[in-house]
Amino acid sequence: CGCSSSKTDNASATADNTKVNVFIAASLSNAMDEIAENYKKTDENVDLVFNADSSGTLKTQITEGASCDIFFSAAEKQMNELNDGGYIEDGSVVPLLENKVVLIKGKGVETSVTGFDNITSAKNIALAGEDVPVGSYSREIFTNMGILDDVMSKDVNECANVTAVLTAVAEGSNEVGVVYATDAASNKDVKVLAEAPADALKTPVIYPVAALKESKNKDAADKFVKFLQSEKALKVFRSYGFTINK
Repeated sequence: CGCSSSKTDNASATADNTKVNVFIAASLSNAMDEIAENYKKTDENVDLVFNADSSGTLKTQITEGASCDIFFSAAEKQMNELNDGGYIEDGSVVPLLENKVVLIKGKGVETSVTGFDNITSAKNIALAGEDVPVGSYSREIFTNMGILDDVMSKDVNECANVTAVLTAVAEGSNEVGVVYATDAASNKDVKVLAEAPADALKTPVIYPVAALKESKNKDAADKFVKFLQSEKALKVFRSYGFTINK
């Protein structure tokens, strides 16, 4: 009758499809959802299954034997650790994207905080945990500014990943928080107060992607990693505020 929903059609078509498990940093979720839509037009026989969380959590899941074909991290640290541990396909790491770290407040929230240097005047602060890349970057900033102890002695809401920090600030649960520029740009309920000072954050915020050695779908995984480097995909990343790491 031509009236069946496309969802049902997809469901019947996916029975024999190749499933590719892609573990992605939480801050990539929106961009990757859009890229997945585009990829369907390139290869409709592949089902991309995203597992989005902090890169530290994803790394742990991989070392504990979770089924993963591609890892897309928000920091080089976790990728390097997996590479050193023999989990990553030799020579497959691509340092693809770069991001910025920013301090945000909720749109309607009153705060006397104007930047990282006076963040301790906030009543409370949302920060990602130290195993989370953005949490690690935050602590590097505070350490280099000489204010780490002062910040950590405040009322800190330690969040599981960057999305949780963004939500806490957007909902007004916390006065300020530290997230990526791309996260801040994706949420109309937050306002950027400042970008991390270059002399305080010396580690570049690089997002590497790689196929895993134990991937059960090597060809499909390699093909998608290649697609992520195509102009079609890079255009989407740029639209979400990422810089392409050349």
